[in-house]
Amino acid sequence: MNTRIVVTGTDTDIGKTVFAAGLTGLLGASYWKPVQAGLGGETDSDIVGRLGEISPRRILPETWRLNTPASPHRAAAIDGVAIVPEALMVPEVDGPLVIEGAGGVLVPLTRTTTFADIFARWRLPVVLCARTRLGTINHTLLSLEALRARNVPVLGVAFIGGAEPETESIICEIGRTRKLGRLPMLNPLTSATLRQVFTAAFSPDDFLKA
Repeated sequence: MNTRIVVTGTDTDIGKTVFAAGLTGLLGASYWKPVQAGLGGETDSDIVGRLGEISPRRILPETWRLNTPASPHRAAAIDGVAIVPEALMVPEVDGPLVIEGAGGVLVPLTRTTTFADIFARWRLPVVLCARTRLGTINHTLLSLEALRARNVPVLGVAFIGGAEPETESIICEIGRTRKLGRLPMLNPLTSATLRQVFTAAFSPDDFLKA
């Protein structure tokens, strides 16, 4: 199956990479992080491989690896690297592919191109990860508007955090989108707990039919 899915978020540090690990494992997919900013510890690819128990053969190399933990446009400037957005082409792999963006929808890749602009060029279905904490309604609805303004197909919203039924409901109603599921905060966060909870919270069919 040739499913290609982009995972993005409303902000940074909301659990998007943990979600991507769970989704990659659920679908038996390959994983690609086009741009990694910050190489001081585990990269997102490392985390996905560990938590999703993904074979190294299914973790595709990043196109750009930047040392500075900052927005890609800033990290590239500090590192003396020129990012060429047109060079970001979706890799050909056998089976499903999960692609993870950096930070939020409008994070700048260069001074003139955001990740949302890249998603618009790819025309792949996007999963928007959103936390359930206070403030998420505004951030999530703005992110959905930014994607739709560029005609990016939105598969749905994946919530991360404690249950907030009213918040989740109003986002889906006003945002004219569907709830794909909710990933609670896990303690401990291990490959086993992630697999167990992810399988219960999300259905492969909601993604493989994309």
